[in-house]
Amino acid sequence: MLRMAQAFAPVLAANGGGAMLNVLSIASWLNRPLLGTYGATKSAARALTNGLRHELRAQGTQVTALHMGFVDTDLTRGIDLPKSTPEAIVREAYAGLEAGAGEVLADAMTRGVKQSLSTAAPAYTAAE
Repeated sequence: MLRMAQAFAPVLAANGGGAMLNVLSIASWLNRPLLGTYGATKSAARALTNGLRHELRAQGTQVTALHMGFVDTDLTRGIDLPKSTPEAIVREAYAGLEAGAGEVLADAMTRGVKQSLSTAAPAYTAAE
């Protein structure tokens, strides 16, 4: 993500700005067994996205974080939990970019987890 930004930020700046969409995950806030490393990398990617957003704003480049839960792909085939369609995620991502959003919460599960972060019992502290 950092190398991609380093490679393309100058090109975007030379053309008056643009947008970068960084695909994150609900796991950037909510980490569970078997997802420790994945969650840590998504948390780091969230922090990087926030930094890039501030660094690239002056050149007219929008940096948007796309958060989502499970998406119905080959990767999640064996997971028996609610899933979004790839098409629904893409629609949410485009809508967020067009609206100038710094963050897109692409599904109900993600919106619920994000909302819980400011409560006395955030979702990441709950037992499964």
